[in-house]
Amino acid sequence: MATLTVSAADEKRVKALGFLSNKGTDNFSGRIITVNGKITAEQHRRIAEAAEKFGNGSITFTTRLTIEVQGIPYDKIEDFRAYIREAGLETGGTGSLVRPVVACKGTTCQYGLLDSFGLAEEIHRRFYEGYHTVKLPHKFKIAVGGCPNNCVKPDLNDLGIVGQRIPQLEEDECNGCKKCSVEKACPMGAAKVEDGLLEIDKDLCNNCGRCVGKCHFDALSEGTYGFKIYIGGRWGKKTAHGQPLSKVFTDQEEALSVIEKAILLFREQGKTGERFAKTIERLGFENVEAQLLADGLLERKQQILDADLHTSGGATC
Repeated sequence: MATLTVSAADEKRVKALGFLSNKGTDNFSGRIITVNGKITAEQHRRIAEAAEKFGNGSITFTTRLTIEVQGIPYDKIEDFRAYIREAGLETGGTGSLVRPVVACKGTTCQYGLLDSFGLAEEIHRRFYEGYHTVKLPHKFKIAVGGCPNNCVKPDLNDLGIVGQRIPQLEEDECNGCKKCSVEKACPMGAAKVEDGLLEIDKDLCNNCGRCVGKCHFDALSEGTYGFKIYIGGRWGKKTAHGQPLSKVFTDQEEALSVIEKAILLFREQGKTGERFAKTIERLGFENVEAQLLADGLLERKQQILDADLHTSGGATC
C-alpha cells in the first residue's frame, strides 16, 4: 500500500478549492464548474489538454453538471488551476455553501418554457459567486427546469425552479366542439369540454403550455409565462420532495429575490448541519412561505450576512 504524504489539513484546504482526494493516493480530482452545464469547444479542448498534462488523462462528469479531471498530484494543483483559468474555467463546488446550479436544456428543447441556460447563469453569478463566502448550515442546491417534465428534478433540490405557461382561456370564443383539439393536446387530462364549454381543472393542470394555440377558434391562444418554485427537496441518504410555493411568479426578478430570501432564511434560521428540508420541517412550511413572500429577510440582509453563524461543520443529514 502506498504511503500517503498529503496531510489531512492540506487535503481539507484543497477540497475547499474543488479538489477531492482519490482514495488511497496523493492524487486528486479537480472539479471544474460549468456554470450552467454548457461550455465552449475551446474550453473542452483546454480541459482535455489539462487532463493529459496534469492528470491521468481521464475526465468524468458529475450528476451536478460539473467536470472532474482525475489523478492530479497535489503539487500540480495550482498549475492545473492556472492552466484552465486561461480558458475562463474555475474549480470549486464543495462545502456548506450555495452549490453549482443544475439546468436542463430548456433554451433549445421543444418543451422549454424559459431560458434555462440564461437563468442558471444569472443564479450562478448572483448566488454561487455572490454568496461564495457565506457559510450556510449545509450545502444548498439549486436546479432550473424549463418545463414540468422535471428532467433535472427541481423538487429534489433545496430550491428548484420550473418553467410555466399558464393557459388563458377565452370562454366567449369557445364553441364547445365535440372533438376538442385542446382537450386532445392536454397530457394531464386537465382540459375537458363539459356542458358545451371547455374547462381547465387547475388541480390537474401543471401549466406545461402544450394546449396553448391548439384551439382552431382562438379560445386558448395565449399563455402567461412564469416560474414555479419548490423548496425543501433533498436527495441522498434521506430523501424529501420539495413543496411548491402557492404563488406562480411571472416576473424573473421577483423569482430571483425569492431565491435570495431562501438562502438568507437558511443561514439565519437553519441549525448547523441540517439541510434546508429539515429547517422547513422544523419551522413549518407555512411560516417559511410567509417569510419568502414578505420582505423582512431582505431588510435584514446585512445583519444576517454579518452574523457569526455556522463556524463549525458537521452534517447531520
